[in-house]
Parts: sequence; structure tokens; C-alpha cells
Amino acid sequence: MTWHGGPLAGFDLETTGTEPLEARIVSAAVVEAAGGEVVESRTWLADPGVLIPAQASAVHGISSERAAAEGRPAGEVAAEVADALRGAWARGVPVVAYNAAFDLTLLCAELERHGLPPLGPLGPVVDPYTIDRAVDRYRKGKRTLEAVCGEYGVVLDAAHEAVADALAAVRVATAIAGRHPKVAALTAGELHERQTAWYAAWAEDFEGFLRRKGDADASVDRDWPLRARFAVPAADTGAAHRG
Repeated sequence: MTWHGGPLAGFDLETTGTEPLEARIVSAAVVEAAGGEVVESRTWLADPGVLIPAQASAVHGISSERAAAEGRPAGEVAAEVADALRGAWARGVPVVAYNAAFDLTLLCAELERHGLPPLGPLGPVVDPYTIDRAVDRYRKGKRTLEAVCGEYGVVLDAAHEAVADALAAVRVATAIAGRHPKVAALTAGELHERQTAWYAAWAEDFEGFLRRKGDADASVDRDWPLRARFAVPAADTGAAHRG
């Protein structure tokens, strides 16, 4: 079955910062959708155990005070989010995450930080950020989720709110499939493998760009959907989506 022919599990984290090996989870969502409509949604609010910088709070609207008062221990949240993703893969449901290398790497860092089992072999991952950048390489403009939603006609009601972003990622992924038949025709496993190659090619090009601009030591991680620090072999993605 093609990767978009059955349910998809959107995944998003809102965090304390932009460095996935250092930032902490503030909120999370796993939203299973079929035909672009929500079938099941799970959300979490975490107490990250550190102060949430004002810049981060300004983005997602969650203060340190609220997280400390209402959030659950970060380790518990990380464990449950990981279980939700493993559960999706076990049922043959691909996980959709916009800029997956950030969210999945950050989740793995949190699991390690709290002495929890690793995420393990990944099932198929769909990353609209990586796909869009590959299939429409020369389009001008930003590649933020909001911008790409606009490009593909997807309504994003509440940017930087985990549920809204997770669902938007699913809808953008299916919209990309609608515009690009060669992407739509792939199985989940085939798409996962293509994204691995596309991301590596982009990273190599971007690293070269940075070096030409004068940063002789620039190094861009080529691994996807996890940074090299946590890179693990994928599960049997070729057979993983059996809807």
C-alpha cells in the first residue's frame, strides 16, 4: 500500500529550545488521522525540570510557572510519548513529523537523560519538511511549517501548539502526495529510504554552502530521521505499512 493510503500518526514536540541534544520537552502530541481527519489524539504537558526561556514561551505560550504547576514529570512524559510512537509503528502506522530529525532526536535525548529504554528500531517516518525540500528544491521562500502549509493550502489554526502542528504535518504530507505522483506512489518503506538519501544530500550541499561563505569548520549532520548521536537501524519499513 502507498504510504498515505491508510492512517498516519502526526507527532510534534514543543520545547525549551532549538538544540535537540540539550532542549527539553514542554508539550507533546501524537495525533492519528485518516483522510486528514483526527481518529485519536493524545497530548502531554511536561515539567521540563529547567526554566523555560522567555523566547521559547513566546513561541508556544507555555511558561515555566504553568509547566511546573500543571506538567507531569518529564521522564514520565518522554516514556509515554515513546510508547505511543512504538505503538503506531507496531500497528503499521507511519509517524509523520515536520523536521523529524529535531523532534525524534530530542525525544531520544530525553529518554537517555532519564535512564529510559531507547526508542529502538524505528518504523517508517514521513517528514514533510525533508520531502518538500527535495521535490520542490528551487522554490523561494521559507520552509517553516506555517509557510509550507500556505504553499499546499493547509489551514494551520494554532501554530506552535503541539496538536495543531502534528495534524498540520499529516495534512501537508498528504497534500504533497496529491501534488507529486511519484512521491504518492511509494510505499512507506520506500519513502523512508528516499528521505534518508534526500536529507543526506541536502546536508552535504548546505555544509558546502556554509564553507564557501567562510565557515571552514562547518559540519552538518547527514543522518535522518535521528542525528548521528542516536542513529539506529530502521525496522522492516518495507513491510511496515500494511493498512
